Amino acid sequence: MRAHLKEEKLRDGGEGRLTREAWKIFQIMAEFVHGYEKLVDVEPCVSIFGSARLGPDNPWYLKAQEIAEKLSNAGFSVLSGGGPGIMEAANKGAFHGTGYSIGLNIELPHEQHSNPYQDIAVSFEHFYSRKVMFMKYALAYVVMPGGFGTLDELAEGLTLVQTGKTRRMPIILVGSAFWSGLIAWWQDAMLGLGTINPDDLKLITLIDDPDEVVSTIFNHYEKRGFAPSAAETEALLNL
Repeated sequence: MRAHLKEEKLRDGGEGRLTREAWKIFQIMAEFVHGYEKLVDVEPCVSIFGSARLGPDNPWYLKAQEIAEKLSNAGFSVLSGGGPGIMEAANKGAFHGTGYSIGLNIELPHEQHSNPYQDIAVSFEHFYSRKVMFMKYALAYVVMPGGFGTLDELAEGLTLVQTGKTRRMPIILVGSAFWSGLIAWWQDAMLGLGTINPDDLKLITLIDDPDEVVSTIFNHYEKRGFAPSAAETEALLNL
């Protein structure tokens, strides 16, 4: 009798969860469709990441703003997370330039609120659909100092490029004082143990100068152009 009641309880609870999760699929689909529609004509784009906790008086905020404005004036749209801190700096710099300033906003209980420097704002409830937009429309990653969220985006970009699931693109870490310890750990611990290959470390470029950020991106695409190849287009379709 007890076993029968447990089976019935599990079946009833499972059906309720299944119904809710099945309908959740449509909300996720809607986020993807909305993102694709809003961003389809904004390329070429550069995604800029960094801490939400570094305000306008912080040197990294000012550097992110400078980099974004230079990229914007060079003809790029700039993608950021749409929130405060480095995200706001990126949007602010791009907003004052000639390119689009784009914010991919996420609903969070504490830190996140939308900044006012966005030509295009897209809101997401799910991190994973938002991540796809950052990677699908970016032809470079510029990663400023940040926390776990910044590391998450960096690792996602490195993984997709490393595995060939997206196009090879510049992944630029800005701030040698901030990033050198992590790079040393990659070299000593991960490369030393054989969990990454020497070529994997070539996926990242460490830069301090804002002008060099722009020139590094242009140099990468100088011979091949910004448009993705047929193989890259297929990879991006299946991202």
